[in-house]
Amino acid sequence: MTLPKQQILDWLTEQRPRRLDELWALADQTRREHVGDAVHLRGLIEFSNICQRNCLYCGLRTGNAKLSRYRLTEDEIMDCVGQAVAFNYGTVVLQSGEDPGIDLDWLCALVRRIKSETDMAVTLSVGEWEDDALQHMRDAGADRYLLRFETSNAKLFDRIHPPAPGQPKRDRMEILRTLRRLGFEVGSGVMIGIPGQTWSDLADDLLAFAELDLDMIGVGPYIPHPDTPLGKYLEHYMASEDLQVPATELMTYKVLALTRLLCPDTNIPATTALATLNTKSGRELGLQRGANIIMPNLSPTEHRGAYEIYPDKACIKDSAGQCLLCVTGRVAMIGRSVGKGRGDSPNAQQRRDADSAIESIGGDS
Repeated sequence: MTLPKQQILDWLTEQRPRRLDELWALADQTRREHVGDAVHLRGLIEFSNICQRNCLYCGLRTGNAKLSRYRLTEDEIMDCVGQAVAFNYGTVVLQSGEDPGIDLDWLCALVRRIKSETDMAVTLSVGEWEDDALQHMRDAGADRYLLRFETSNAKLFDRIHPPAPGQPKRDRMEILRTLRRLGFEVGSGVMIGIPGQTWSDLADDLLAFAELDLDMIGVGPYIPHPDTPLGKYLEHYMASEDLQVPATELMTYKVLALTRLLCPDTNIPATTALATLNTKSGRELGLQRGANIIMPNLSPTEHRGAYEIYPDKACIKDSAGQCLLCVTGRVAMIGRSVGKGRGDSPNAQQRRDADSAIESIGGDS
């Protein structure tokens, strides 16, 4: 669906419950028609909380001396992968901070091992890497890559995302286009209510989702961390009251629903951040307003609390088995079912079919 910017702004600022009910219903109908009723589960492994970046909002920032750091071994990661297989997950997501201690050859060997020993898709979420490194990851068998651009406002992005020490500034939009060219299913997303984010910025973010032709889109609220500059000096960074987007649960649902309308064939998760804001029904409401993915945590429970991008994250004390039981029960309660298989993006499948048709035509000429 094509939505002009003014219509997006109108929805973002809409407060009337009856009108919002229309938005929720339209997003849910669009989700059902384009990606179906299945809720696909992605097993998340947060394998390192070490990060060389000093992003102003993130608890993993290198300047946070209060955080206890860890990096899982290959065997520890494979133990988590084994749980994903036992739980019939179709995808495993390897996520970390931008850890300078992660060796490219080690990471690629890990991906090859997972691909050789399982039928799962492998998603990487490991930050900014050079193009040739991304090519090696793709050659090793990585199927998907997640890199959030966080905000399409370049000045705001630069203010809260200083480059890593000794490294040049990178253009995340261009990295996303490179990932597409390399053949990854490409995922990205934004924070809602970043201090300094205006309504116009957020509308531009939504339009950027469609322009980038993304296969996965994650949206979540900004949750302040007390050991970060944004968390400590929040008001210093805020836009004027009439321009600043609120980092609320309701605003997150609005962006999620509009994302589904603009990108109907995309996989969209009901995030842990939603469950953090609303432990009772945040994920369920997300699933009823456009989402079709949940990412249960497979990380060892002794390390979960240390992967603290934001504080008080939901489910950090639950075992992987408890997470699965909880998620499947919540999915069943809203009349949906857990999906089988890899749960590839219909958007990506359409692109592959088009490429195959072009190759076929070329072969016949």
